Amino acid sequence: MEEDYGYRRTAKIALVAIMVLASVAVFALLVVFAYYCYILNKVSNRRKSLKKVEDANLNEKSDFANLQVVAEKGLQVFTFKQLHSATGGFSKSNVIGHGGFGLVYRGVLNDGRKVAIKFMDQAGKQGEEEFKVEVELLTRLHSPYLLALLGYCSDSNHKLLVYEFMANGGLQEHLYPVSIDFLVDSIITPVKLDWETRLRIALEAAKGLEYLHEHVSPPVIHRDFKSSNILLGKKFHAKVSDFGLAKLGPDRAGGHVSTRVLGTQGYVAPEYALTGHLTTKSDVYSYGVVLLELLTGRVPVDMKRPPGEGVLVSWALPLLTDREKVVKIMDPSLEGQYSMKEVVQVAAIAAMCVQPEADYRPLMADVVQSLVPLVKTQRSPSKVGSCSSFNSPKLSPGPTF
Repeated sequence: MEEDYGYRRTAKIALVAIMVLASVAVFALLVVFAYYCYILNKVSNRRKSLKKVEDANLNEKSDFANLQVVAEKGLQVFTFKQLHSATGGFSKSNVIGHGGFGLVYRGVLNDGRKVAIKFMDQAGKQGEEEFKVEVELLTRLHSPYLLALLGYCSDSNHKLLVYEFMANGGLQEHLYPVSIDFLVDSIITPVKLDWETRLRIALEAAKGLEYLHEHVSPPVIHRDFKSSNILLGKKFHAKVSDFGLAKLGPDRAGGHVSTRVLGTQGYVAPEYALTGHLTTKSDVYSYGVVLLELLTGRVPVDMKRPPGEGVLVSWALPLLTDREKVVKIMDPSLEGQYSMKEVVQVAAIAAMCVQPEADYRPLMADVVQSLVPLVKTQRSPSKVGSCSSFNSPKLSPGPTF
């Protein structure tokens, strides 16, 4: 009897032990299965993410093939020998500045035309992509407010872009002369721009962006709009240049494109810098910074300034809408050239353009309409230059490389 009881007791203990072990085993299997599902899901999401990136890269590369702009005339294809001859063997004495990916030279073609030739340095894929983007884009766009691309050279390892020549260089050089290269100063002579000339430059640059945003489908976002990329002709007429970082915007109103953050410090819109979400309003912010440069004669970022004045937008924004204080931001060299009414109106436009919230910024078409009444169309020749024409070539569908 006692043996029976002992046997049954042992059997019960064994059964309980087996059930506990079985439960532990099932639980362990469930944990392993759950972990497997987690890893599988993670790998799947990673593949989808990589696929999206690949698709985005593919779309970015082929973006400009979708531009719905009629082009009318082809680009000239130059040989390296022709451009070597045009620049005196790429002489240092002909250097007029730096482009997005190399030096820019002044040149004279066989037919006597003066041109600017951008020579791509061997910077790798980034430089090559910028070269392709600029050629593909500028062969499809034509506006008197965009710098005309006359041709290109793509001989073996040499990649060069040939533009119309703008005799007075970049706007930046005249607002606050900064020597990029010690040879540049001997070619471009900085001039203090008067108030009327600055207003006209502001309007013409705005028309360049308006064309990109409003007259192209889908819109083109410049992505590196700044004072050094506004070039000035003999009579200080302005054209927007340097489209190597340009990106096609969204087809639908209010949309954005996600891309890596590129641009120049001080000009990049805050929402783009934080999220990588790019819209035409990102260019509007950059335009507002340039407008502040025209008003103040200051660089966008200068940490040598007194505390609180190092970042142009942060310093100027609180003063722009105060009629009593707005005069304090004005470039001293403009004193006596403007009316308070004009200053208040331009300051209000600048304040709207550099709003932290993108939705509060105006369209470039609105900016243009606001500036038109301020620019005197009937005017005696400017004191700062002589006549310049807008005889840019009409461009055609892009070449293949």
